[in-house]
Amino acid sequence: MGKHAYKLLIAATGSVAALKIPVLLKSLTELSSSDESSYNFEVRVIVTEHAKHFFDLSELPPEVLVYDDKSEWDAWQQRGDPVLHIDLGKWADMMVIAPLDANTLAKMAQGLCDNLVTCTTRAWDIRKPLLFCPAMNTRMWEHPITSKQVALLKEWGHIDIPPISKTLMCGDTGVGAMAEVPVIVDTIKKLSSSQN
Repeated sequence: MGKHAYKLLIAATGSVAALKIPVLLKSLTELSSSDESSYNFEVRVIVTEHAKHFFDLSELPPEVLVYDDKSEWDAWQQRGDPVLHIDLGKWADMMVIAPLDANTLAKMAQGLCDNLVTCTTRAWDIRKPLLFCPAMNTRMWEHPITSKQVALLKEWGHIDIPPISKTLMCGDTGVGAMAEVPVIVDTIKKLSSSQN
C-alpha cells in the first residue's frame, strides 16, 4: 500500500469507553507519521454530545478535525449549503464507530437519525466498510435485543469488533467492554489494505 491518504471517519458515542478515543487517534496518527509505516490515515472524528463527557477535545491530535451536532447546523443555513452528514460519508473510505453504545446501536438498527453520527450512518454507502465496536454494561450486552440489533447491522454488511470481558467502570465483571485499541487499529489496517 502506498502513502496516499486513506480517509478514516471515527465516530464516538456516549459509552464510558469513549475515554479511549484520544489513544485510538494517537495510535492512528503516529502510524501515519512513521517513516517505516506504509499506512497514511487522514482522520476526522464525529462525537455525540454524550461522548464529549468522557474525554477532553484538547487531548486529540491537533491535525484531526472534530465535528459534533452543532457543526451540522452551523454548516447549513440555506438551500445549496453543504449537508455535513452527506459530505462526511462521501469523503470517508471507512467509518469506525468506537465505541458504539447501546442507545446508538438501537437507533442504527431502527434507522433513526437524530444526530450527526446516526445521520451519517443512515446515509452511509454500504459498499464501503463500516466497523462498529459495541461497548456497554454486561447486562445491556446480554439483553435479548442486543444480539438481534448486532446481527441486523452485520446483515447490512457492517463489521463488528466484538466487546471483551473485563471489570467494567461500574465495577461489574463480564462481556461489554470495548475491544482494545490495538485490536481496533489492526482491524482498520487489514481492511484498508484489502481495499487497495
